[in-house]
Amino acid sequence: MFDFIRNALLPAKRSQVVAEMPIFADVETLPAEVVVDENISFQLASQIAYHEKFPILDWDAVRAWVSETVPPDLQAKAWLASERAWLLHFRAALGTGFAIRESENAILLSSLENNVARATLGYMELTLKRVIKTLDGIAQVVPLGKDILIIFDDGDSYYNYVSCCYPDAGEFAFSGGMYINGGCGHYVTVKEDLRQIEPVITHEMTHGCVSHLPLPAWLNEGLAVNTEQRFAPRADRRRTPQELHRKHLAFWREDTLQEFWSGQSFLRTDDGNLLSYDLARILVAHMAKDWNAFREFALAADLADGGAAAARDHLGVELGELVCTLFAWQPEAAFGPDPRAWASDPERGAFDSAHQLQAQAALILLSGPLD
Repeated sequence: MFDFIRNALLPAKRSQVVAEMPIFADVETLPAEVVVDENISFQLASQIAYHEKFPILDWDAVRAWVSETVPPDLQAKAWLASERAWLLHFRAALGTGFAIRESENAILLSSLENNVARATLGYMELTLKRVIKTLDGIAQVVPLGKDILIIFDDGDSYYNYVSCCYPDAGEFAFSGGMYINGGCGHYVTVKEDLRQIEPVITHEMTHGCVSHLPLPAWLNEGLAVNTEQRFAPRADRRRTPQELHRKHLAFWREDTLQEFWSGQSFLRTDDGNLLSYDLARILVAHMAKDWNAFREFALAADLADGGAAAARDHLGVELGELVCTLFAWQPEAAFGPDPRAWASDPERGAFDSAHQLQAQAALILLSGPLD
């Protein structure tokens, strides 16, 4: 795992230094509009609401402006300019001592010392490179915007801000930081919890890098969990593989497996939530042993059928039979994806709101492979 403190305190080699650009450092008047060129602008101030003093920008309005008004060759510039302008308003809300720093693919808003800020940006850049390399041929860099991390100085400010997005969630779920996907996805954490945001960054960057594909939720989450555990494993493991195995055997049956294939089981508030993420992890780890075949499967997988056709065509397996094999059950066709049995449209994964927080808490409990 990347060590913020070590990298902050040791001298960096010239090739390792992250290009850092504090933006609009001397701006005193907050931007009321985003200007792309003299003929294209967006009235930013009128699209900002405030919650507990923090600016909440209507990113749907920004997206509509970018897609409908801005020429294609300027859309990336317009979106990034909107991110920067919003962060200037956010910096003002945080108070003195906060700075905006930027690298090639990341933006950091914090009061961190310069060397620690550099290390933090370096971790974000490194994580993106790791995700792209690990998911070779599947992942790609998101075309609009940069990865944003906001670090609060204190817990009160942090909780006040996230309460706008997660009003019903409890304090336990918030601890360690989170990803807010409210139109412009961004990571938030508290300075003293800086190390704990690493798994969240790895997990959510993976989602972002596969967002161009119509993946079923189980495949999307399985990729994210495996990538997270490879590069930012969580040390707190409260359940043994044997305990998880017993829970799997007791929980999964025909109806709950249909929930899994459709993505609905990831939205449960009971053990089904934890078990869904763990089963997704197990399936992806098993299927990815032949990476070339798995890559073709992932590129062809469609959430409409839970990935069944792609698994059949590129891996030569029936998903229901694969689950039976993993749990040492007799093969049962009814355990595979059956869209006719789904109660609602399939989920894509990368879950938001309280479900994302449940996932964060559930992932802490996961252990290694099943016995």
